[in-house]
Amino acid sequence: MKNEKLLNAIGKIDDNVIFGAGNDTKVKKKHVWLKWGSAAVCLALAVFAGIRLIPNSNSPEEIEDTQLIPDSNSPEELPTLPMLSVSESTNAATGFEGYMVYEISELVNANPWNEDTEISALPVYQNPLSYDENLIVHGADFEVMKDVLLEIADRFGMDTDNLTISDNSMSAEDQAAVLEKTDGDVPDGYFNPTEVIVRENGIKIEVDTALTATITFDPAVTLPDGYEFSHYSSYDDIVSVAEYLKEAYKDLLGMDRPQISIAGGDYNIYLQQGYHIEFYNAADNMTEQILNYNFNRAAFYCDDNGDLYMARIYQPDLSEKVADYPSISAGKAEELLLNGNYVTTVPYEMPGKKYIAKSELIYRTSNYEEYYMPYYRFYIELPDMEKDNGIKHYGAYYVPAVNESYITNMPVWKSN
Repeated sequence: MKNEKLLNAIGKIDDNVIFGAGNDTKVKKKHVWLKWGSAAVCLALAVFAGIRLIPNSNSPEEIEDTQLIPDSNSPEELPTLPMLSVSESTNAATGFEGYMVYEISELVNANPWNEDTEISALPVYQNPLSYDENLIVHGADFEVMKDVLLEIADRFGMDTDNLTISDNSMSAEDQAAVLEKTDGDVPDGYFNPTEVIVRENGIKIEVDTALTATITFDPAVTLPDGYEFSHYSSYDDIVSVAEYLKEAYKDLLGMDRPQISIAGGDYNIYLQQGYHIEFYNAADNMTEQILNYNFNRAAFYCDDNGDLYMARIYQPDLSEKVADYPSISAGKAEELLLNGNYVTTVPYEMPGKKYIAKSELIYRTSNYEEYYMPYYRFYIELPDMEKDNGIKHYGAYYVPAVNESYITNMPVWKSN
């Protein structure tokens, strides 16, 4: 009952104390997340927003090194490589990964992969971060976090030799209040910081344990006249804003060949359609492009007034490469999907082949993945959820793109 006691006690303390300094994202407290809920959910939502996409057929480059592969490899043809496990922690308590559109073609992005492209192998990386039962992070490297922080600060022209670096630790007074209200019964590591922070001239930079840099502008930056930057701007307006940001913030992007990736196109419950602005670094090599698209990217966000108030730079630690693993084709992945070998937050069994709308190859990049490995994401129409106005719901179902011979716990659908 340690977690329940701590949650009840924390619930009586001001949110600013619980979530720590330097966190601007409002989230709901949930079970054992406690202080870590703010940072973890913020990043999870950021990652989720970054993957709520359907690919279009427009690749930024003509890729020449793509290799076609057969639908399967016999065991004797496969190289000897470490076995992998699939992370199946898909808690749907707060909803499932779904999209509301009239037609699946309304969902867009700039994923360099498309359904006609298959490659023979893709790298898999060990996630250096791990989480205990209280979702307290282990494996964070604060020296690397500070290096990333100073790198981003340097892109803004800040004097990095004289910046004051802080973190989001609770003050001694706040820690004492928590200990008093919980009778000292808190998990080990609960008071550990999870971010390093600098502030200068209205710019706050925060780098978390996953090496995601969040830049907040105070006051928010007003774009020049003629640019329409809002939560529900049209696709063409968002493209125009992206072109402006690409030039205005080229130093912040730090990319040789920034590729615009307009993501979204789905509707909310008020039937408002939205798009998001992202960038990734284009490359001539397909594997490098796929990695950049999924891992090394940047995103920009507007506030309710249509001003630029935040940007994020994603550059997770990929230093612990496991190996290059043979990949399966989209066709083989579809066979596995129909066999029930998938993970999903959707609370319904995949309804059948005729409901497969589209697929794309992506990496699952959540902090809670043990391995960063490629998956095929299938967008499945959910027939029982279609609205009277004709809008349809599509759910996301994931099949590992690594040859199943290397998966120790190949997922199998189990109804709740």
